[in-house]
Amino acid sequence: MSVDPPRLEQMLGALVSTASVSCVDPALDQSNRPLVALLAEWTERAGFRVEVLDVPGHPGKVNLVATLGAGTDGLVLAGHTDTVPFDASRWSHDPLRLTEVDGRYYGLGIADMKAFFALVLEAARGLDGADLHAPLTLLATADEESAMTGARALVAAGRRLGRHALIGEPTGLRPVRLHKGVMNESLRLIGRSGHASDPALGNSALEGMHEVIGALLAWRDALYKRHHHPAFAIPTPTLNLGHIRGGDNPNRICGECELLVDLRLLPGMSAETVRAELAERVAEVGRRRGLEWAVAPLFEAIPPAETAADAAIVRACERLTGHPAEAVNFGTEAPFLNQLGMDTVVLGPGDIAQAHQPDEFLALARIPPTLTLLRGLIREFCLN
Repeated sequence: MSVDPPRLEQMLGALVSTASVSCVDPALDQSNRPLVALLAEWTERAGFRVEVLDVPGHPGKVNLVATLGAGTDGLVLAGHTDTVPFDASRWSHDPLRLTEVDGRYYGLGIADMKAFFALVLEAARGLDGADLHAPLTLLATADEESAMTGARALVAAGRRLGRHALIGEPTGLRPVRLHKGVMNESLRLIGRSGHASDPALGNSALEGMHEVIGALLAWRDALYKRHHHPAFAIPTPTLNLGHIRGGDNPNRICGECELLVDLRLLPGMSAETVRAELAERVAEVGRRRGLEWAVAPLFEAIPPAETAADAAIVRACERLTGHPAEAVNFGTEAPFLNQLGMDTVVLGPGDIAQAHQPDEFLALARIPPTLTLLRGLIREFCLN
């Protein structure tokens, strides 16, 4: 016999107070297992069948798959359990405590995106799996904010979870069916240091990188002309020169220089093809100037995502929200769920402007329409 999960506010408070930071810096990285344990307990009490899946190669990191009902081609309500690191001194409220002030809930991850899990359980409260003609699945993943290892592990395992998926990332309750891919790349040139009084004593990697930057800016202009997608507010791919470091003293010829770049890819663009083009521009400068060179990803690229405009989940979300599906520039786990055979929409009650910020909040006014939306999707894809 199932026992209802805690009240909504209790669930929100417990999720916020359970730290689950993921970070590429091991000193800041945390396990998400304690938070998944909460979700596992609550979903079991609600009658879901629960699997906690270790993420191979990442100790302490787990995914949760909780399913109510039986069959195939059901609805998957998905999200990530982790948050970005935080500086408590920059918050007006305790980031690890749910605080209600002026019609808002404050807390780390409340918008991005812990509240979504509690809202799913609230929307499903009282459901009996025997009444569902298609299953309802709650999916909670690890490490979306760092390397998306949880979603990548599901793809590697070939887990089929359902036919229709909604990821509750912060979109202001507006459905999103397309987003750009994300690449962060390291470009390195290695020359020869020497005394600055005589340029012939060395081979400046910094001067070589200056030339590389010029080549990249020309390539960026070419990318703008080659690739265009009118659904995006910024309808072209983007290339940002984000960070450069090189040399160690003004009286020494720079022996090594590194440039870090960010690229946002449109649907239809391949990270492998883009990296090859990028590498060729660096290589050409390196060969001509006698410099060693290397191009390497800072993390495995996040692919672009696109779900067909006529997919059932897209049409349902448009109808239930009253908004046409949009395109955004940030990345999510949508391409990985799409790879698993799910038509995926990104749609959640938070706002992207609140994500990764001190005093992150969720407006209480967003809760009733989110519950209405989730109940409508469950009715359409699992009950009717």
